[in-house]
Amino acid sequence: MTDVTLARTGTTLRGTASGTGPTVLLLHAGGERRGVWTPVAAALTPRGFRTVAFDLRGHGDSSGRATTLRAIAEDVTAMICREPAPVVVVGASLGGLAAIASLADPRAARHVAGLVLVDVVPDPDPDRVRAWLDDRGLLHNQAELVEDILERGPELLETATKIELPILLVRGGPRSPLTDSEAERLRAANPAVTVSRVPAAGHLVARDAPDELARIVADHASTWLATDTTAP
Repeated sequence: MTDVTLARTGTTLRGTASGTGPTVLLLHAGGERRGVWTPVAAALTPRGFRTVAFDLRGHGDSSGRATTLRAIAEDVTAMICREPAPVVVVGASLGGLAAIASLADPRAARHVAGLVLVDVVPDPDPDRVRAWLDDRGLLHNQAELVEDILERGPELLETATKIELPILLVRGGPRSPLTDSEAERLRAANPAVTVSRVPAAGHLVARDAPDELARIVADHASTWLATDTTAP
């Protein structure tokens, strides 16, 4: 494993890279840090992938404040563009929303072979999200960021409809807050979306079922990379 640093204006992002091969960029959920991906990375490395996981701004060892999705998405664009193409992006919750917003930027989209959204859709029900976060004591510390994201739901869904890349939605099981109707709305908006389930997991699939998530990511990434025409 190697420590990596990405300097941004007023912010320094700290990350960890491991393995060799095509890059899988791992983006954690809000309130988490890059260490949540360690077992996933350990399972992807022997499958021939290089994994890179950063602490998002305002999280873990990275500096800065996480108050707007735009700032985090711009960080993600920088993360993607520092890697040789093609890159597979895996984003859980906040990380997935930032990945969607990043892919509105053609610089990022040209570098990416496929997107894995881990138990997140662009436009979840705002009241239900607030209640779910509040029940877990997560709303107060991230209220500004949460409200910014929820206001952007329609915009994020529109962006997702225009992503011309394969998209996999990995859903948790019964403990996940994601609903069937939300998943179906995303599938209806973009025919490139496919869905996989990890019944044993809740919302934080990387924490609950890392080996199963790694298997799903590896299988789809291998297929996407085999057909990708992105220039190195």
